[in-house]
Amino acid sequence: MSTELHDRVRIDPRGPQLSAALTSVVLALVLLLGDSTGALVLLAAQTAVFATGAAWGPQFTPYAWVFRTLVRPRLAPPAELEDAAPPRFAQAVGLGFALVGLVALALGATLAAQVAVGFALVAALLNAVFAFCLGCEAYLLIKRATTRPARA
Repeated sequence: MSTELHDRVRIDPRGPQLSAALTSVVLALVLLLGDSTGALVLLAAQTAVFATGAAWGPQFTPYAWVFRTLVRPRLAPPAELEDAAPPRFAQAVGLGFALVGLVALALGATLAAQVAVGFALVAALLNAVFAFCLGCEAYLLIKRATTRPARA
């Protein structure tokens, strides 16, 4: 599926919020585990989740499966659906921070890893707790700044 067509997909906005909550738990555990194999494994797994969301869209991540299978059937339909493009961009931003953290942790640069993971954790917590997607907002600002107005 092309990126343009794929980004016109509409998703339940509660899915990415649950994903952010699960991401927050994983990233907090990475920070708590410090410089350990467990932290490296968890961060590698989270990096794979971000990569899936960035490549194919947030609706294809394992966390989205949890939402679709276990949570959404118990909820009323959403008031409205949202464009998948901003959350997909947010997944790409998360992927960038997770990759920096993963490489830093693998190289023994624990402080650099913790800073990168900390930034990703703050963004995930903003979405999970306040439904404020920092990556989505950045996407919209970039789109607004790079889109030419239509001529009348």
